[in-house]
Amino acid sequence: MSKQYKVLVVDDEPDIREIIEYNLKKNEYQVMTAENGTDALQKAVEFNPDLVLLDIMMPEMDGIEVCIELRSKKQFENTVIAFLTARNEDYTQIAGFDAGADDYINKPIKPRVLLSRIKALLKRNRQEIGEDVEMIFDELKINTEEHLIYLNEKAIQLTKKEFDLLKLLASKPGKAFSRDEIFRKVWGDDLIVGDRTIDVHIRKIREKIGDKFISTMKGVGYKFIS
Repeated sequence: MSKQYKVLVVDDEPDIREIIEYNLKKNEYQVMTAENGTDALQKAVEFNPDLVLLDIMMPEMDGIEVCIELRSKKQFENTVIAFLTARNEDYTQIAGFDAGADDYINKPIKPRVLLSRIKALLKRNRQEIGEDVEMIFDELKINTEEHLIYLNEKAIQLTKKEFDLLKLLASKPGKAFSRDEIFRKVWGDDLIVGDRTIDVHIRKIREKIGDKFISTMKGVGYKFIS
């Protein structure tokens, strides 16, 4: 790694903190640990991590509450937050994403999978905050500087709204973006558009890049498949 990234590991189980810390340090990450939510908030301010691995089920202050508190502070607006959880229920993931989480990593922790996910999350975050101008997903490349996409190296022109919509979905692969969130982030709060507007734009994007990258989540919205 050219940059030594800082990771804050928050979990109330000492064994989990220890194994994650060991594997991260072994791969040249700077690591700080916290055993509860209150401790995590204090250490986050001090440590200013690039990424927070945050257990959901903790006594006193759970991970959702910690995530909301972190996201309320400007210092952490670009910090990657990934939940560590043994729970797979849809409502838990929705609550986590609504709180501002970037991803979920399931327990039991598998070190190789964890390291791969962390690397991908940090790379994605660099793209979002402008350190990189390209978002690359196999044969699909999104160039945020040129406002162009490339499919199998062939340039494809999208309208501005089509591009903004695709870029939003691709910013967090696997996350189900609600229709309200898409409207707010792509069209803005003050603009009133028809209910079918998103569907029409999604259809046009699929016509240009194929169906494999965007999945319809019935009753929720859409998500990008990387």
